[in-house]
Amino acid sequence: MGFILTIIMGGLIGWIAGMIMGTDIPGGKIGNIIAGLIGASIGGNLLGEMGPTIWGVSIIPALVGTILLIAIVSIVLQLMHKRR
Repeated sequence: MGFILTIIMGGLIGWIAGMIMGTDIPGGKIGNIIAGLIGASIGGNLLGEMGPTIWGVSIIPALVGTILLIAIVSIVLQLMHKRR
């Protein structure tokens, strides 16, 4: 059950980060889940466990990590688009 809740939390974090950044995450709902999970890992490594934790996911580091991930992916996609 913990795995399913972590996936749901990753999707929510990815969706919230996408709303904050004002950009769509490629891949829709699955993209949100993947970005949220990877971003939570990045944020956890950078900031540790700080702030509130829901279903085993620290919200603040997960959100910060996901925002960083979305920003990097957006920059890379823009650079790739310009080269065409």
